Amino acid sequence: MKPKNFTRRSAVLAACTLCLTSTLAVAAEPLKIGLVLPMSGPFSSYGKHIENGARLYLQQTGGVFSGRKVELIIKDDTGVAPEISKRAAQELIVKDKVDVLAGFGLTPSAFAVAPIATQAKTPMIIMNAATSSITTKSEYILRVSHTLPQDTAPIASWAAQNKIKKVYTLVADFGPGHDAEAQFKKTFTAAGGEVIGEVRTPVKNPDFAPFLQRIRDAKPEAVFLFLPPGEQTIAFMKGFEERGMGKAGIRIIATGDLTSEDLIDAMGNNALGVVNSFHYSEAHNSPENKAYVQAYYKAYPGYRPNFMSVSGYDGMQLIAKTLEKTGGDASGDKFVAAAKGMSWTSPRGPISIDPQTRDIIQTIYIRKVEKVGGKLQNVEFDEVPNFKDPGKQ
Repeated sequence: MKPKNFTRRSAVLAACTLCLTSTLAVAAEPLKIGLVLPMSGPFSSYGKHIENGARLYLQQTGGVFSGRKVELIIKDDTGVAPEISKRAAQELIVKDKVDVLAGFGLTPSAFAVAPIATQAKTPMIIMNAATSSITTKSEYILRVSHTLPQDTAPIASWAAQNKIKKVYTLVADFGPGHDAEAQFKKTFTAAGGEVIGEVRTPVKNPDFAPFLQRIRDAKPEAVFLFLPPGEQTIAFMKGFEERGMGKAGIRIIATGDLTSEDLIDAMGNNALGVVNSFHYSEAHNSPENKAYVQAYYKAYPGYRPNFMSVSGYDGMQLIAKTLEKTGGDASGDKFVAAAKGMSWTSPRGPISIDPQTRDIIQTIYIRKVEKVGGKLQNVEFDEVPNFKDPGKQ
């Protein structure tokens, strides 16, 4: 007969073994990340570049975060279609049981999904959408991209400091455009400049001809521009050149998405000389960016790395680094608490997550489009380091 203490010890050991086995099983569960992105339609390049950046980071890390194999599940929300974005997020949470929501190419998508993230207590990583107020819509939202006020204020300051006194503003008529317009006017007029006219253009299929004529007739020294990167920016630049507005002495100043690397070649020499402010350039001179650019071209021949690809890359970095702190636990409250204040060196430079707003703090660079080695590049010549979103100040 076995002594009682032996039986008791066996029971304790069995319980410990069961507990350890259970813990290991949880740790070994895959980490499911649901990306809600425009993979078709007029903004499909957004989704492709963000996906490329995310997959590049996974490739470099072996696709495992804190012992959990990462599964990416992508849902196409087609662009400015909030109901589709909402339905995609619901499917990801209910059907696919994702641990983290991410992506969100445009503001309407992020706004639509924010209440779902709150209800499900699921971390939601913004990889592009840039309206300032997005992070206020859910305490589970974190942003690794940018805001329009953050990218706009530095170019407004630069214009005023460089003897540009009269500006006409043209922005797309949705959240980011409104943010850019408001921040430009606030910063530029505070520095002594004058906004002599302003126009908001439709988000879908605008005809720029009447707007361009209106701007030419007003004779500003410069036009401040924000449009969704893509066909619209190319069309505007073409119309601007065809009407001889540059020859008439009107300059273009803009947020840097105007001359994003995936668009700048299509603009050709029309883009030369455009001064803009932004948070990422392929030409950024740092070891991290040189390594990133080399790896990107190797992984995706024919694609130029741009700001959206870097946001996809950094979004995955944020998830990986946060899970290191939580021991692999992606539950909403623990994840967000651990992510607040997180900092690392991105291909774009030093970045961190503001512990108060859950928004990104980063360097904004003043750049000019030049030809470097026969290629159009956004060449950085000044910077505003550790710049917070002024839209929340």
